[in-house]
Amino acid sequence: MLSGAIGMVSARPLALSSAPDANAYDRGAALRAKGLDAGYNLDHDEAESAFRQAIAADPAHPAPHRLSAALTWIRILWGRGSITVDEYFGRLSGDIERRDPPADLASAFRTSINQAITIAEARLRERPDDADAHFHVGAAYGLLSVYQQSIEGRIGGGLGTARRAVKEQERALTLDPRRKDAGLQLGLYRYGVSTLALPLRMVAGAFGLGGGRARGIRLVEEAAGYPSELQTNARLALLAIYNREGRYDEALGLLTELQRRYPRNRLLWFEAAAAALRAGRPSEATLFNGEGMKKVVDDRRPKAPGEEELWQRQRATIQLTLTQARHR
Repeated sequence: MLSGAIGMVSARPLALSSAPDANAYDRGAALRAKGLDAGYNLDHDEAESAFRQAIAADPAHPAPHRLSAALTWIRILWGRGSITVDEYFGRLSGDIERRDPPADLASAFRTSINQAITIAEARLRERPDDADAHFHVGAAYGLLSVYQQSIEGRIGGGLGTARRAVKEQERALTLDPRRKDAGLQLGLYRYGVSTLALPLRMVAGAFGLGGGRARGIRLVEEAAGYPSELQTNARLALLAIYNREGRYDEALGLLTELQRRYPRNRLLWFEAAAAALRAGRPSEATLFNGEGMKKVVDDRRPKAPGEEELWQRQRATIQLTLTQARHR
């Protein structure tokens, strides 16, 4: 998912104190918010347009370049039919099949992420003790690491990039412990590493990526509760973790808020049906699935490959569960 959320944003960087720069930052932040809102509502073209406008408004800020790269990553996964939360956040494993992405999208991702890294690194050289500068370097390298793993299938190759992301976010938190958004990547890596098989945990440890299930979850929860451009991303990551941990009531609570915030995102109803089914509540799952499938029919926007079949399989699974329950 896109690495950001709508509404309040992180504190304005110290370098943006002059009036022209401050105005550029405010225009760029508003356009980033617009793009993120569109992206989380599955309006990908509108999101792309907003991020391009944000780059034009504030070209010296790394965030819109990174968000543009994140949207391209989403488009690649979308084209593969990867649309569930587990598929976006369940990538720290060794079973990823390498598939070449479309050349134009791969090039667009590289252009955007390289620009984000270049700008963020320059800011960090200017302000080595600024938490915000470390945060943006870490965020850019974190997205690159996710791309390397989920798109290129480079588990080992992505660990060096991940190490840089973790190092920068750890520094950001040290400089400013209030920056709970910096803890999202740290939490995801800690949790992800804790779920790996022992050989992969040892490899990750050699790269400085330690595990820690409880600490990882707590860091993600703190990021999910912190108003920032990463808040929605943190909530989606937390949803994947709660599902994996069997904390389905908490997962459904997150989904209720996300549905309210992003009513055009039909996939949130798929996720709610899946969580209710996992919780052993097939009747509730039926309601979510039914409402979601109505959205699918009414929604004229492009669907991901295999999406409608995915909804139908979910409905069939729910009906089978209900039938089995009646015959017990």
